[in-house]
Amino acid sequence: MEQLLTALVTIIIGIFGAVTWFWGANWCLDRLLPIHTEDRVRNGRNIARASLIRPWLFLGPAIVALTLYLVYPVVASLWLSFHDKSGQEFVGVANYRWLLADPGFRESIFNNFLWLLVVPAASTFLGLLAAALTDRIAWGNLAKSLIFMPMAISFVGAAVIWKFVYDYRSEGSEQIGLLNAIVTWFGGDPQAWIALPFWNNFFLMIILIWIQTGFAMVILSAALRGIPEETIEAAVLDGANGIQIFFKIMVPQIWGTIAVVWTTITITVLKVFDIVLAMTNGQWNSNVLANLMFDWMFRGGGDFGRGAAIAIVIMILVIPIMVWNIRNARAEMEGR
Repeated sequence: MEQLLTALVTIIIGIFGAVTWFWGANWCLDRLLPIHTEDRVRNGRNIARASLIRPWLFLGPAIVALTLYLVYPVVASLWLSFHDKSGQEFVGVANYRWLLADPGFRESIFNNFLWLLVVPAASTFLGLLAAALTDRIAWGNLAKSLIFMPMAISFVGAAVIWKFVYDYRSEGSEQIGLLNAIVTWFGGDPQAWIALPFWNNFFLMIILIWIQTGFAMVILSAALRGIPEETIEAAVLDGANGIQIFFKIMVPQIWGTIAVVWTTITITVLKVFDIVLAMTNGQWNSNVLANLMFDWMFRGGGDFGRGAAIAIVIMILVIPIMVWNIRNARAEMEGR
């Protein structure tokens, strides 16, 4: 209850602070650059100056926050990655040499690669499929709401839900895990699914796919609705069936949106941390880069140098995708 009250108070303070800043900034600007004087030349000059200043008044807090919570951590992480565990002694590229030789890092890279192969592809495909099918049924809006609902759940919350799906009890005990209950009902033996090396990665991926499919569906559904009806009607008149229309007419026209959804989910995959931490804590060969970074920074002696080096590797992997996404979005806005 105390945490709930703290969250509510924080939200109220945040909203009140934003409203106060908006009102106060406008009030101060109107007093400093009044436009109700009889001097028309001065009024025009004040309007022009206010138009130049006003956007920066509202962008100012965001720029400060980005500098404080984004730019500074990047610079600090880069600096720490060239220092020892205490952050005091300069060690050059020793932390990066350690990364290349560390089995745990190689395992995490391999697991991240698996996640990158499976999760964006599966989430985008299922989202596209859901977007296409829900527009064809009478209760499509209800179906979309149900599919999108997992997006409202935190990664940790989703992991807790799926723990009950994968839960394992010793053979002979009543299985409360849904998956093991189904397996034993068909006469099979219960399995500790998330403790199976290699395969447990795929069981964890299902959780993120479950969450991200709703995101992909909403974006792709809007893109499908934007396809001109004339192209669909022309394909029908030419004798194309539903599958041909979907894959040869509709998908090519929204390919740019599909790519944006794919890359956005890819960025999420590269940063995945909560699900792995809550489900396996990186045990049984299921570790990923973000969880490995957390382990080295806040566990195992608190080696900030090695943890920062892993953080820089994650950033290097994410940046090209972000740049491509931004360039693609700009191209679409410019109509290219």
